[in-house]
Parts: sequence; C-alpha cells; structure tokens
Amino acid sequence: MLVIVLENAPPRLRGRMAIWLLEIRAGVYVGNYSAKVREHIWNQVENGLEDGNAVMAWRSNNEAGFDFVTLGKNRRIPVELDGAKLVSFLPVEGDNDL
Repeated sequence: MLVIVLENAPPRLRGRMAIWLLEIRAGVYVGNYSAKVREHIWNQVENGLEDGNAVMAWRSNNEAGFDFVTLGKNRRIPVELDGAKLVSFLPVEGDNDL
C-alpha cells in the first residue's frame, strides 16, 4: 500500500498523481505499486511540488510495518531514534513561551 498526501500542491502535480493513484480525499492519494514505481512517483512529486509539502508512506518490512518520507516546509519532521523513525514537531513560529 502506498499513500501520498499533498498540501498546497499545484494543480499540475495533483493531476499527475491522479494518473497513477486514486485520490480518495483532496490531496490524499492511494495505490499499490512496486518500489521502482514508488520511486518514480516520488520523483514526480519532488519535481513538481513547488511551495507545497508532501508525505509518502508505504508498507515496509521493519518494526513499525511502514516507512515514510517528507518533502517541503512543515512543522512535522521525521527523526530517527534507536532505529525507529518518529515524528517531531517544530515550535510554532513566533512562539516565545519556550
């Protein structure tokens, strides 16, 4: 299973994703492809994202059962801790309470 979520993506990229994947909600695409096709699709996202952001998750043979990559500016960033990939939240811009 492959899931891609696009935010603030240009219409051209959203149309390209609809060629390969089923858009089940606005900006949420799902499909089932090999690693080679998955890499090709992610390359299309990298080349067409512009100022948006994206995440791609897929089934993987690891402890969590899935893996993911992100692209673009977002408060959620992947971090690796003891071999496990987790998500860290960056502080809100202008938040001086920390």
